[in-house]
Amino acid sequence: MTNDKCLVSIIINNYNYGHFLSYAIDSALNQTYDSIEVIVVDDGSTDNSPEIIANYGDKIVPVLKENGDHASTFNAGFAVAKGNIICCLDADDKFVLDKVSQIVEVFNSHSEIGWCFHPLQLINSETKEILGVTRAFPNLPEDISTFCDMRSQLKQGRIAFYPPSTSALCFRRSLLEQILPMPEILKQAADRYLTYSSLFLSPGFFLNQELTLQGIHNSNDGTFQKGDKFREKKARNQVVAAYLLRSKFTQLTKFTHRLFARGFSYFLFNEITEKKAKEFINDYQKTITLVEKIKITLMAVYYNRPWKRVELYTKKNNT
Repeated sequence: MTNDKCLVSIIINNYNYGHFLSYAIDSALNQTYDSIEVIVVDDGSTDNSPEIIANYGDKIVPVLKENGDHASTFNAGFAVAKGNIICCLDADDKFVLDKVSQIVEVFNSHSEIGWCFHPLQLINSETKEILGVTRAFPNLPEDISTFCDMRSQLKQGRIAFYPPSTSALCFRRSLLEQILPMPEILKQAADRYLTYSSLFLSPGFFLNQELTLQGIHNSNDGTFQKGDKFREKKARNQVVAAYLLRSKFTQLTKFTHRLFARGFSYFLFNEITEKKAKEFINDYQKTITLVEKIKITLMAVYYNRPWKRVELYTKKNNT
């Protein structure tokens, strides 16, 4: 290990992904950048994940905990992380071998940034077919590598940027210390809370390199998922994230109103089956004026348009 290199912590979160887990761990351990620690947070798995983790011995830092969902794994992993740069990885995804080297280079070149995100290459976990690449700037013909400061835009209520999911998120420790631990009621809304908090607190950099392979399979929580069950879960996550972001950052009210309206748009036209989602909706609406309620309802109707959808993935050729 080279002493003049900053330590990078790679936090892998896992729940019952034993059939994928070793690929994620190996992709972290085999990085071309050698000053790393690999932390594997197991969220109370009932499959063979604990045995797989044990087989790596002292090559990794194991964190075995009771099941608490996604937000709790961020908190648990960061609590033991020692690195000045933190990279996140879902257990069913893989880093390319020089990911950490490229991320460290970006942070070293831009001392003012607190985060670095990048696109994900979407791979069929069974056939290894390339299905596409995530988009961050869908209003542009193609994504670009660029310095990003969206703090003023967020205060105004909107940004033309779609942050990627967990396995493409990298942060300075100093930024995460302002956000974590996060409320664990977020569950699967954790990465949205984390990314929007980061965009509000700090400038960052979007590196247009596909540095993570995201596995696409039947157990994915969000990507390429369709149907009412998925839409309800997504709506719940948007409502909860909006409520908690507004509670922590009052300057984000215009933005959280829009985020809340996106989630509320589903519940406005469908029955709310989850008690907790209904509580968050009621609590959010109690804190706003009648005029704001009307505006949010109008936005919710607008967001429910079936003919207007932002394309967040682009098809990628295998050649």
